Parts: sequence; structure tokens; C-alpha cells
Amino acid sequence: MGWITRRFLAPAAAAGAAVSITGAAQAQTADARAALAASSVIEEIKRRNSLRVGMSTFVPWAFRNRAGELIGYEIDVATRLAQDMGVRVEFVPTAWDGIVPALLAGRFDMIIGGMTVTAARNLSANFTNSYSASGVDLAASRRLAEGMTTMEAWNRPNVTISGRRGTSALAAAQRLFPRATFRQFDDDAQSVLEVVNGRAHGMVGSMPRPRFAVLENEAALFSPFPQPLARQIDSMALRKGDPDALNFLNNWIASRQLDGFLEERQAYWFQNREWRDQVPG
Repeated sequence: MGWITRRFLAPAAAAGAAVSITGAAQAQTADARAALAASSVIEEIKRRNSLRVGMSTFVPWAFRNRAGELIGYEIDVATRLAQDMGVRVEFVPTAWDGIVPALLAGRFDMIIGGMTVTAARNLSANFTNSYSASGVDLAASRRLAEGMTTMEAWNRPNVTISGRRGTSALAAAQRLFPRATFRQFDDDAQSVLEVVNGRAHGMVGSMPRPRFAVLENEAALFSPFPQPLARQIDSMALRKGDPDALNFLNNWIASRQLDGFLEERQAYWFQNREWRDQVPG
């Protein structure tokens, strides 16, 4: 073979090799994408024909009515999501301070429980777009906290604030009132009772729970602040590395915002008390 032939064939051969390498790389990429899609929790839910939801009881987000059935805003959201997916919904009640580790351990597919997005939580799990917004509020003791209507009044060592263990509301209050004394409980009802019984100056929680506590105990409690102490957004939490699930859930949230479902359910559970007689005494 002469040098002229080699001069023209060599680049062609190199180009052919490059095309072959590019084709192989594209095939590997396609295989990786297919494998990633197949491993999505969405595919697992479809194969199982059920959506397993991690949640904890918070009135009015999720709680058991007098008949022992789970009801509340998050229950409505998860039930509608499963309905739109064409699968059953299974709720997995879990202690709030251990719910993220339980998600990572695979006990359920996702958390739908009014979980506020925080940097610490986001380091361990992925979050969807927000599907509801709330705030941090206080219910105060009329006997112990009368006249305590400034932030400075609550930021003192002799002030005791109760709250639910592991919640973003409690963490926010600890940041806002670093000098106060905090007592932590496993549910909001215990936190409220601590204030009603005069053992704490106030109870901190996510809205609307503290305002509802005031309405339920007007002789003993009042709201010291007209506005929330802090704002927060709530999202669904997923294990990391699942872009297909995030895409599906974000689009589902957008659709349910556009058709008014989420707004209507929020208004029902957070802005009125029509459901109050369903809460066990």
C-alpha cells in the first residue's frame, strides 16, 4: 500500500473507530438510563400495585378518627396520589424523629407527612416541590405568659416552652429563643397539655395546631403573636438517586395545584373546623 493510499485511509479508519466508540458510549448511556428508570421507586410501586407512605400523626395533617380510621390533609393527598397512579395506598405510621432513617432503610416508598424542608434533612433525602406551606406558631398560657407579646420576653432562661420532639417547629423555636428552656414530647397533645396544666409558658408547633389549641382551651391559652414566628414549606421526601420519581411527583403536584385539589383540601383542614367532631376526645 502506497503512502498516498495510507494517507487517505488512515483518517477514514480513525473516523470509523471514533464513530464506533461514540456508538458504544451512547449505548452504554442508554443502558444506564434504562437501568436507572427500572430501579425507580415508581416502577416498584407499579409492580407491587401499592404505594407505601411513611407518616406520623399530627392533627390535622394525619390522625385517627373516632372509628380508628386515618384522616387528615396528608391522608387525602396520599390517597389521591395513589388513586391517580392506579394503585392501593398503604400507610406506615412512624415516630417522627425516626421517619427519615426509616425512609432510607426502605420501610416505605416516600414520606407524605407535612415534612418541612431543612438543610439537614435534604442532606439525607431528596424533596419534591412544595405542595403546602405553613408556619411556626405559639400557644401561650394565660396564667404564666400574660403580657409576653415580644420575642425578647420569650427568650429567657426562666421561660419554658414545650414542643414535639424532632419537628422543624421545635428546632425553629430553639433558634429563635436560645435562652429559653425546652421540654420535648412525642406528640402535640402532650405539648398542649403541659401548657394547659401550667407547667410551661407556651407550646410551639406548626400552624394551625397552636391556633386550634387556643380555640379548644380559650380559658387557659392565648396567641401571643399575630403573625407566625417563621415560615416553612412542606414537601414529599424520597430516597436519593431517583430522578424519575421526582419528575413524576413534581408534575403530579403541579397538576393538583392547577385543578384546585390541594387548595381545596388545605382550606378544609387548615382554615375551618368542620372536622373537629371526628377527633377522639
